[in-house]
Amino acid sequence: MAEESVERTQQKPKGMLHIPCDVIKTLLVSLVLSIVVEWLCIAFIWPEQGYQHSKNVMTEEFHYFSQEFQRSILYAEPAVLGKWLLSQTYYWLFQFTGIEQWLHHPGTNNIVRSMAYYLNAYVQSALYVTMTFIIRVLIILFTSPFFLLAGLIGLVEGLVQRDLRRFGVGRESAFKYHHAKRWVMPSMLMAWVVYLSVPFSVHPNIILIPAAVLFGLTIAFTASNFKKYL
Repeated sequence: MAEESVERTQQKPKGMLHIPCDVIKTLLVSLVLSIVVEWLCIAFIWPEQGYQHSKNVMTEEFHYFSQEFQRSILYAEPAVLGKWLLSQTYYWLFQFTGIEQWLHHPGTNNIVRSMAYYLNAYVQSALYVTMTFIIRVLIILFTSPFFLLAGLIGLVEGLVQRDLRRFGVGRESAFKYHHAKRWVMPSMLMAWVVYLSVPFSVHPNIILIPAAVLFGLTIAFTASNFKKYL
């Protein structure tokens, strides 16, 4: 028991720096996971479609983005920004690196030609998955005010419930508060992972709106169980 108490005293609370680190790790994991899932689907589920499947998904996702985000408080013309980012991604990852030239003109060496033939679908699918990933990150970015609004509403509602409990005869539960606090960020980040990693086109409202509602409810539950007296 003494050792456990010493370890607890030695543990320092996390600062705000862990939030952007968690976001970056979530984005990287989602990108790698989405590429791996697409490769597995090409190998076992839709080998006849090849990279064309990921290209179609990218096209549909950009259609959602251009139709739903014509104006935003964060950027005047989101569709123009998205189109520019996709063109830059295609150039730097596919053309500037010489991968496009190698896939289409691998040379006369039979081994190199065979490699280019078998890797063509996987390389191009990774490119289009990355472009889809960028579109979805932009969608998450431009829907962030909705998450902030849901969080603010949840915070206000939770504080109201806390005051009702404070001036009444309600009991405190440190167990509920600490466990609810741990799920504030994961409730949002896990929705990001799902949305960024699904290998098919899905309207962002289907995932992000329930995720924002869950995020607000988690904050409300956390704030309502905050201790009555500071």
